[in-house]
Amino acid sequence: MDAPAELGSFLRTRRAGLRPEDVGLVAYGTRRRVPGLRREELAQLAGVSVAYYTRLEQGQSTGASDGVLDAIARALRLSPDERAHLSNLARPPRAARRPAPRAGSARPATRRLIAAMDGVPAVVLDRRFDVLAWNPLGHALIAGHLPADAPERPAARPNTQRMLFLDPHTRELYPDWPGEARRAVSSLRVAAGAHPDDRRLAELIGELSMRSLEFAALWSRHPVRRCAYGTKSFHHPLVGPLELDFEMTRLPDSGARGC
Repeated sequence: MDAPAELGSFLRTRRAGLRPEDVGLVAYGTRRRVPGLRREELAQLAGVSVAYYTRLEQGQSTGASDGVLDAIARALRLSPDERAHLSNLARPPRAARRPAPRAGSARPATRRLIAAMDGVPAVVLDRRFDVLAWNPLGHALIAGHLPADAPERPAARPNTQRMLFLDPHTRELYPDWPGEARRAVSSLRVAAGAHPDDRRLAELIGELSMRSLEFAALWSRHPVRRCAYGTKSFHHPLVGPLELDFEMTRLPDSGARGC
């Protein structure tokens, strides 16, 4: 992923979403050439030069300080998730990045853990949203139409993002499909910002952008939000309407070492 270009896109979408009156500025006249705030207005609010802010939006400047990023985040009224995303895009680590991980698998201990959770659905995803493992209820809930051993076969491994946008069975599973789609793209944006050099993740985004107009439209709006817990509604083909609480727990990645 081209982090400077993504930074520019992110800043432009957030700037376009603010009106002068939203931030205490007076809008003179009724016709404005740009939607939302002008660059000079945003630069004024953030206390940076117009030239410097313009370079940020055009992907021509990197290494912004925390103070500058905080000022821009305040001016744009970013949420904590959006502020973290801004930092990931604006200041990628200088140290050499590790190679993008290959398609992995869930550790045996993780498989035993979710197998023991026989009263609740459980699914293990990697950062690309590939399904690495599921217990029987997890499989029955989100992908009963797929083989139960699909996560064991990397070539046929389900991907929840791909399922949501390209699989008619999955689309019918969610009564509020547009809302679920927005949440999914928001989570994918967070992952892409945190791992800009992950080639497999970039390939997934490119595939979905080409094959789904709905995904492409949502992606272009640059939504950013971590969805770690909440309630989801389902219309299951076998049991009917369901409303389930969910929690997402981060597990150590495949590069972590045990004791």
